[in-house]
Amino acid sequence: MAPTPPAGPAAGPAYTDKNRATAEAILPLVGGAGNVTSVAHCMTRLRLGLYDRSLVQQDALRALPAVLGVVEDETYQIVLGPGTVARVTPEFEALVKRERTETSAPTNTPTTTTATGTTALTLAAQGAAIKQAQKARNATPFKLFLRRIANIFVPLIPALIGCGILAGLNGLLTNLHWLPALVPALTALASGFMSLIAVFVGYNTAKEFGGTPILGGAVAAIIVFPGVANVDAFGQRLAPGQGGVLGALGAAVLAVYVEKWCRRWVPEALDVLLTPALTVLVSGLVTVFGLMYVAGEASTAIGDFANWLLRNGGSGAGFVLGGLFLPLVMLGLHQALIPIHTTLIGQQGFTVLLPILAMAGAGQVGAAMAVYFRLPRNGSVRRTIKSALPAGLLGVGEPLIYGVSLPLGRPFITACVGGAFGGGFVGLFNQLGAEVGSTAIGPSGWALFPLLDGNKGLAELLTVYGGGLLVGYAAGFVATYYFGFTRTMLRELNVPTEADKETGGAATGADVTGTEPPQPPPHPAPEPARA
Repeated sequence: MAPTPPAGPAAGPAYTDKNRATAEAILPLVGGAGNVTSVAHCMTRLRLGLYDRSLVQQDALRALPAVLGVVEDETYQIVLGPGTVARVTPEFEALVKRERTETSAPTNTPTTTTATGTTALTLAAQGAAIKQAQKARNATPFKLFLRRIANIFVPLIPALIGCGILAGLNGLLTNLHWLPALVPALTALASGFMSLIAVFVGYNTAKEFGGTPILGGAVAAIIVFPGVANVDAFGQRLAPGQGGVLGALGAAVLAVYVEKWCRRWVPEALDVLLTPALTVLVSGLVTVFGLMYVAGEASTAIGDFANWLLRNGGSGAGFVLGGLFLPLVMLGLHQALIPIHTTLIGQQGFTVLLPILAMAGAGQVGAAMAVYFRLPRNGSVRRTIKSALPAGLLGVGEPLIYGVSLPLGRPFITACVGGAFGGGFVGLFNQLGAEVGSTAIGPSGWALFPLLDGNKGLAELLTVYGGGLLVGYAAGFVATYYFGFTRTMLRELNVPTEADKETGGAATGADVTGTEPPQPPPHPAPEPARA
């Protein structure tokens, strides 16, 4: 039986069939239902746990129109893009469940080949190899810990985005004095989640660290309970919400360890009564009389430092942050920024760091455009860029990074240069007094426009952020066009593939019209002697 389509006007036959077709195309290429151990998704990626990755037909998977790229990590990640992944995932889950019901044997399809350009596949393979090697280097205890921290906050991103957009809409209506009767309701809708975000962080933390999720949420809820205003700690009266997400994170981790200790030592007959009570009591008291104060001081220091850095460092700080963000992503260290972003949003209503870091994606887009123009005869690479560029403009950079710039090497560096100039532009305006921030984390590129907030009017915020994107595009393009290729690279890469030759180039996306024809050899061979 086919899965029931989602309700609502968007759940028409064409809508459902498209997402179901994507799921049906992906499943056999990852080894069938019997090879799938888990299914989840984040903002842009379908994340699959697989028994045997050797069954994955990666080239055929990359060739699917809906697939923007693949990333091999702890889970096998298929990049589908924002919006699409949230619709394809339930169809994929239903399909896996249905096939497992119909047969208990794994569904393995024979390997197929695709008629994609050799050069693009070579670059994709190099990108996957680089990613795999980087994954091995990133498997240190510290980076694995950062990955667990990311797993706590990533599920919260959809709510942050939704509430952030509502907050922006509410601010616009307030400034324009439109629909005043609706403003209080929108305030409640936009602020409700943020007022309780500590509870969700505690729940996810306990789940990630192997405890009972609801106990983690219960302990974290103490932080936002209004009654803590009657408690004195370290000579100060506590405030509801003091410590924010950092306090919730620490409280829930403590609750997990207390719970595990109780499970080991409390008699089984009393476990159901004593373990939850002792977990909440011990970790709750430590939270109230210690963690809330310490985490509150840490949160305040983070906010003060971020504001000081941009107020005084300005363009220099933005240049460094924008230029180094892609290498931080490669090293897995960018995950440490997620709690910092969330802390800033909880304190100020927006994070001033994200618009600057988003410039790294702008540099990547500019670099990809330069590669497109520098390789006019390589239809395979140009097709990859054309298919990945729309996603890159919306802030989904993995297809361009792992499919184009990173395997080529130098264009990745020049893309970082573009991000540095874009970050410097936004940082300069922060130094001049225009704080440009984002009310949520996750989106980047053009998708960040609806989430912009700060201490200036909306028009000025849009202008500064849009100007930063344009600077990033331009700097990434210029740096890559003039410094992204050696003569040897151009000679080796700027040739048509076999598929391009068969179709004449233009049909495959290689626009050879107007390009310089191949030069004859400098010393033509002599004509044969005549009789």
